Amino acid sequence: MKLRSYTITQGRDRAPARAQLKGMGFTDEDLKKPIIGIANTWIGTMPCNFLLRDLAVDVARGIREAGGTPMEFNTIAISDGITMGTQGMKTSLISREVVADSIELVTRGHMFDGLVCLVACDKTIPGAALALLRLNIPGVILYGGSILPGRYKGQDVTIQEVFEAVGACASGRISEQELLDIENVASPGPGACGGQFTANTMATVMEIIGLSPMNTAMVPQVDQRKHAVAAWCGRLILDAVKEQRLPRHICTRRSFENAIASVAASGGSTNAVLHLLAMAREAGVDLDIDDFNTVSERTPLLMSLKPAGTYVAADVDKAGGIGVLAKRLVAGGYADGSAPTITGRTLRQEAETAVETPGQQVVRPLSDPIKKSGGLVILKGSLAPEGCVIKVTGIERQLHHGPARVFNCEEDAMAAVTSGGIRPNDVVVIRFEGPKGGPGMREMLGVTGAIMGAGLGGSTALLTDGRFSGATRGFMIGHVAPEAADGGPIAFVQEGDPITIDIAARSISLDVDEATLAARKANWQAPPPPFATGVMAKYIRLVSSAAEGAITSKVF
Repeated sequence: MKLRSYTITQGRDRAPARAQLKGMGFTDEDLKKPIIGIANTWIGTMPCNFLLRDLAVDVARGIREAGGTPMEFNTIAISDGITMGTQGMKTSLISREVVADSIELVTRGHMFDGLVCLVACDKTIPGAALALLRLNIPGVILYGGSILPGRYKGQDVTIQEVFEAVGACASGRISEQELLDIENVASPGPGACGGQFTANTMATVMEIIGLSPMNTAMVPQVDQRKHAVAAWCGRLILDAVKEQRLPRHICTRRSFENAIASVAASGGSTNAVLHLLAMAREAGVDLDIDDFNTVSERTPLLMSLKPAGTYVAADVDKAGGIGVLAKRLVAGGYADGSAPTITGRTLRQEAETAVETPGQQVVRPLSDPIKKSGGLVILKGSLAPEGCVIKVTGIERQLHHGPARVFNCEEDAMAAVTSGGIRPNDVVVIRFEGPKGGPGMREMLGVTGAIMGAGLGGSTALLTDGRFSGATRGFMIGHVAPEAADGGPIAFVQEGDPITIDIAARSISLDVDEATLAARKANWQAPPPPFATGVMAKYIRLVSSAAEGAITSKVF
């Protein structure tokens, strides 16, 4: 093998580098082997990534067993669930770029021959994928795994139920003691949020797109099997380095369409739109926001997972893992089984290894889908010329027409919901929360959860240039583009303006005449950027539209 790492470790002139490496215990024999970076997103601020340090030990063991030399390094993570509803949430999407940039920098600097990326909470997964696609060296993404569900009154509960309980408590539907009881049981240990929220959605994507080996993601983080999974990933990366299985060879147009199909079939998070668009641009793949409609419309919804369904990620593992879903998608022609994966086998070959648990109800048969089309819908129209996204899993309404209730930040909207200021038929508009305007496109599970908890989910709509958590459910529309800070139409909506949302027609319109809108636009001035210095200001200057994945790097 021609190893990149030899540039640093071999030859007379590299004696100073070897001397320093020997100071950490590396031997001459170690430095002649492929050097594999272990990019670890462990952090002590959340349960999602809490056991990744333990798993890194197993990955390193697997690397050594396969004849490589591991070198671990850390990057960052931001907890979406903990920062939700605060100014801290603005850092979440920005952290995706920092994760990608830092993995890229360390790998370029130390010239690793391959990478194993340990990920868990939402933005660490696409962040690692973006880095691998930029570097285009062999890499494996290992998802730390989901949390186990809590139990409340005989039912499985997740963090979703806590957010909705806040709204239920504020509206008097449950007591403060009941809210505390749910809070105390919802997160029983380490692991990422338990439903098909963003973390589990993107973990599903990584298996289907081929950057994670099949049936590794849904093993819960506290399950002892995860140690064997981690060691196997350590062995697998040496094989990938030997065979030079490169991320851009794996992540082709057909692989991206397979990934979209997996999101549609599993009722996954709207954030997958943002992350897959960003990944496609790093991969040099021509993927457009409209492609999500095309793929979702032809893909059946096969899994009833929270937030709109019944089951959680641990149930997917019990049913046989993501391989069962892959087998369905390939068998039905909804995914291209010839797509390559990091193991060297095709998606079809990986799917054939799936062992489905007899009698499982989590992944429906092709003959009995939940819906004939998937869970993601892209809407366009006068209010969102570049597009916006709604997850229709669990939604029966196809049409909503109502008056705008306009808020220039998430906090004001939350106050209105929890004080009883939102009425049936209202369209809650939250703006200046986009990639630039926020910055960082805050997720709004606090507001959406409060709306559902207050019993308004069936009669109201919400739209924003910000984002939603994968745990959001209901008639909620995000990623409205262009955003308000860029002078998109959402900036000119006024209180009481009629808005029409037609899911069947894939349209969203502000029902105000053009002359009125033109006058409003002529008198409008963009607000000053909310940050003038630091990483937030840098992000504002660099970030693109949500319709392009909110990327900060242009592919030439």
